[in-house]
Amino acid sequence: MEQWTRREDRRLLTGQGRYVADIAVPDCLDAVFVRSRVGHGTLREVDCTAARALPGVVGAWSAADLSELPPVPYTLLARLSTEEAVAGREWPALVKDRVRFAGEAVAVVLGEDRYRAEDGAAEVSCRVDPLPAMVTPCAAADDSVRLFDGLSNIAFRGEAGKPVEESVWREAAVVVEGGYRQQLLMPTPMECRTILAVPEGDRLTVWSGHQMPHRLRRELAALLGWSVDRVRVVVPDTGGAFGSKSAAFPEFVVVAFLAVKLGRPVRWIEDRLESMLVATRGRGQDQRVRLAADADGRLLGYELKIDADVGAYPHLGAGLPMQTAWLATGPYTTPQVHASVRSVLTNTMMTYPYRGAGRPEATIALERTMDVMARRLGMDPAELRRRNFIPPESFPYLTPTGRCYDSGNYVAALDLALETLGYDEWRAEQARRRTDPGALPLGIGLSCYVERSGGEAGGLHEFGSVEVGEDGMITARCGAAPSGQGHETVFAELVAGTLGVAAERVRLVEGDTDEQPEGLGSFASRSAQVVGALLQHVSRLLIEEVRERAARLWGLPVDEVEWSDGIVRAAKAGSAAIAVADLVKTTGPLRVEDRFESGMAFPFGSHAVVAEVDPELGTVRLLRVVTVDDCGVVLNPTIVRGQAFGSAIQGIGQALYEGMTYDDQGVPMLASGLLDYLLPTFTEVPPIEVKDTCTPSPSTPLGAKGAGESGCIGTPAAIVNAVADALRLADPDMLQMPLTPDVVWRAARAPKHEEEVR
Repeated sequence: MEQWTRREDRRLLTGQGRYVADIAVPDCLDAVFVRSRVGHGTLREVDCTAARALPGVVGAWSAADLSELPPVPYTLLARLSTEEAVAGREWPALVKDRVRFAGEAVAVVLGEDRYRAEDGAAEVSCRVDPLPAMVTPCAAADDSVRLFDGLSNIAFRGEAGKPVEESVWREAAVVVEGGYRQQLLMPTPMECRTILAVPEGDRLTVWSGHQMPHRLRRELAALLGWSVDRVRVVVPDTGGAFGSKSAAFPEFVVVAFLAVKLGRPVRWIEDRLESMLVATRGRGQDQRVRLAADADGRLLGYELKIDADVGAYPHLGAGLPMQTAWLATGPYTTPQVHASVRSVLTNTMMTYPYRGAGRPEATIALERTMDVMARRLGMDPAELRRRNFIPPESFPYLTPTGRCYDSGNYVAALDLALETLGYDEWRAEQARRRTDPGALPLGIGLSCYVERSGGEAGGLHEFGSVEVGEDGMITARCGAAPSGQGHETVFAELVAGTLGVAAERVRLVEGDTDEQPEGLGSFASRSAQVVGALLQHVSRLLIEEVRERAARLWGLPVDEVEWSDGIVRAAKAGSAAIAVADLVKTTGPLRVEDRFESGMAFPFGSHAVVAEVDPELGTVRLLRVVTVDDCGVVLNPTIVRGQAFGSAIQGIGQALYEGMTYDDQGVPMLASGLLDYLLPTFTEVPPIEVKDTCTPSPSTPLGAKGAGESGCIGTPAAIVNAVADALRLADPDMLQMPLTPDVVWRAARAPKHEEEVR
């Protein structure tokens, strides 16, 4: 008999998954977008005449042809952005007068199939007069070239904590400084973005691989001027997201608008090259840091200045760098911490949440600087961290930047990481190699992190229900939307465990706004912590409802009725008992629903890496990677392990391989797709050992914290620290991700200061 680890596995691994591109709808049109090849310029003309004349082309439009086309909707999410940043800088669904990033859509062509639509798009001509392009925050921040006339390129400013007193820098035994570039990344899910809009009478059904179906429904209804009950959003199987599928994009606006306008189904399936050109970006920060410590290595003050590249329009990404600022403190008891943010518009595609969303940026800046501090003090980097950890008895702990950490035992995670790695043995091997002129340099890197999971205040709730049918089957509904996290397995097991029944009796329904009218979605590592707590809550409400019904049926007080294993019984031995299915047949439909709010949680961990560097070739070979993460109570160890492993691989990608680069005209330098944007493959994945500690969160009844982003947060800094350790670098600015052979080769030839590399 075949064994599958998760319920989803049989369907997904045997090719029976049903994605948006698999959905066949009669009379459906395919959309193809005509995109600017210029990164910044004035749009002078778009001519769709030749495209419209082609057989099989149903229509071709520019913004001038669709004057009533609304702009891309903007939703204010709790504390993550400001409406002021967007005012006057709205994102058009099709370019009206000015192109602000390469790939921005200037026209759309609909065809009877994708082939005819592509042929039509090739016939559309447009003329753009180039303007100087601003492709880095540093270049754009001086406003010498403004993306929006009369408005600064600095769309948002923010800060966390209070400025560090000058006396701290003046009187500290050691002050270290550094500058770090968090390169732009692509989330690169297996399935790119998708939407299928199907008019049905006075309603519109939208199929999309999306993380927030209720938000998408709300925004599409608003742009159409409809009530939300006229729009249904359904999320079928989705091939990954990593944060990149959480908004209504320009293409979504155009597809929904034209479907309603024409009264015909319209779909857009983004291909890989298109995705690489115009899908959302992650990270993108230029950082300057200062860290002060006394002679014993006690941290005194930390300053972090962030210039964030948020792309051409200040959408959701404008406030995202505040996640970095709020978590600047990391796991340490630094008395004074100040982080300042400038979100700068550039001629690049928009920066959006990408797995980790602000927390990797905070960890990399701090943890790289901690290693520089340890080297300056002549102290073991593990010992420096131990001396400054927030002790377990100090929780809940309010940081200088305003975060209230719920629980933690940071030293336990670090000790387990060092023990698992074999830290002392590798240090001995490192010392041996440093005396052997023929041996390749070896380095050991550490990274300790704290992150936030569940979302921000005001968004830590979810809606759902549990229903029992006359056949005894149990249906759980929630507002989540899966994209590979194993919801069908984890949530069914959770409901079954709470009710005391077999998991096979529980069916999960999610990602359908008609089935579950209210919901928030799956993002910010909130599924287990928030949605899981909701489903446990409504399951317990169901038990209470069953007991009350049985009590009325038998004429007994409720406290004399018990629930066990799907059967309700009178407390006295030999008294009445009834299966829940029979109770439903007797008393009518049985469904309970509710809204449940959880607290914010702060997962943490320590990652350790051993790297071997060839200074002549500039190559980096990862010999060992150890991840120790604490996500509180683990609901399903197999799935949590998979999340840790997968996110660590993405962290390796950021550290060594990935980076979105632009030329001086703002055009992405991607001639051959994934041959130019490198992702780690099986060949590049080193031995990764995944461990965990358990510090339950008091903020949620499950004790669970988010588990999906740990590797992206902890692994990159550990890798860079290992390479810096191998090369004995004193200047942190010499190593900027990704650590390509060219970067490492040049760093290996940088001047060394022996007193700083003891």
